[in-house]
Amino acid sequence: MAAPPRGRLVRTHLLVALFGMGSWAAVNGVWVELPVVVKDLPEGWSLPAYLSVLVALGNLGLLVVSLWRRLAPGTGEQGPIRAVQGLSVVGAALLAALWHRVAPVAGEPHAVAFLTLAFVLSMACCASNVTFLPFLSHLPPSFLRSFFLGQGLSALLPCVLALAQGVGRLECPPVPINGTPGPPINFPERFSASTFFGLLTALLAISAAAFHGLLRLLPSPPSVPTGGPGRVGAEEKEEEASPLQEPLGQAAGPTARPDPKAQPLFTVQNACLLGLLAVNNALTNGVLPAVQSFSSLPYGRLAYHLAVVLGSSANPLACFLAMAVLCRSLAGLCGLSLLGMLFGAYLMSLAVLSPCPPLVGSSTGVALVVLSWVLCSSVFSYVKVAASSMLHGGGPSALLAAGVAIQVGSLAGAVAMFPPTSVYHVFHSGRDCVDLCSL
Repeated sequence: MAAPPRGRLVRTHLLVALFGMGSWAAVNGVWVELPVVVKDLPEGWSLPAYLSVLVALGNLGLLVVSLWRRLAPGTGEQGPIRAVQGLSVVGAALLAALWHRVAPVAGEPHAVAFLTLAFVLSMACCASNVTFLPFLSHLPPSFLRSFFLGQGLSALLPCVLALAQGVGRLECPPVPINGTPGPPINFPERFSASTFFGLLTALLAISAAAFHGLLRLLPSPPSVPTGGPGRVGAEEKEEEASPLQEPLGQAAGPTARPDPKAQPLFTVQNACLLGLLAVNNALTNGVLPAVQSFSSLPYGRLAYHLAVVLGSSANPLACFLAMAVLCRSLAGLCGLSLLGMLFGAYLMSLAVLSPCPPLVGSSTGVALVVLSWVLCSSVFSYVKVAASSMLHGGGPSALLAAGVAIQVGSLAGAVAMFPPTSVYHVFHSGRDCVDLCSL
């Protein structure tokens, strides 16, 4: 059978990447916009602590998906995926209109609308890992890397929008003769938070449209074959009509379709890979994000935003690297994870010493903290892609286990960091335009 045009394969990879973009774009967008909305919401700089807890509680989305599968077995992944995407689009659209609404709770004003919608978006994002990944098991392994590239874009694009918005611009007035400085000067953003959330809604809608476009390239909804003599001829016709069957099988080699019997899920290697995914995501989605402001803000707003944006851009770049050079050695992935943990330990030490970490006020300190965030994000992103690609051979159950490991690790990291950041106040923040280190 003749291979189809290369343009069809490129289009399919693009659709998979756009599909993956919608997995965590909503929560990433809310996180990136925090420096803009905190000055208008009553929670102030404690808002990130609230959001960390809500994102952790968003793992209830896993239970909802599990209940769905129990009550409607054999319905496939399309229904849950459509529900997740619809919830994300509607939630982001409501956030654009209602994020600034405040209501009294126990006599104190709170950003009820913002926090409620953030929780809804968190549930949708958490559920995406256990609905999107199993769907990809019906495609050749090369598309899994395109999906993780899209997940990287879900972090990068909101950061690009935030930079274009001019988030966090601040100027310190000159110190007068009496030594009492005036209040910091906050310059308005180039566009409002409502516009930002509206653009985020458009990104999520594009991701949902990409999923429907991807379904049009498939011969039929992915399902478990029922077998039977009459099914053989139908499968042959589907294979001839499908743009994904023959050519992508040729491109991916003889391992295009997973063989659960050849690669069972419960092996020592798979257990180690799932453990790596859980630990890496506990660090990258729970522990380190909780202290990013404490490790970066002492060096200035510029250092903080460079750490966020360049660290996020390192995610898709690591996916590009995995598409070209994929490490399939478990020992190699463990070594890379240890390297990422070294960078994480340095960042954690900076957060503990906040607001007066080493080299504060120097360009060397800025360069070191930004470079550490970039390298830490790059290493862990590469390990996540490589470990998930190695698990692909186990079929839908292995990728489902990968999604669960990612979410359980993220939940454990977020819950572990809540007491030191919000209860015991181990980490201390500085004050704008006030030099606490020279006191």
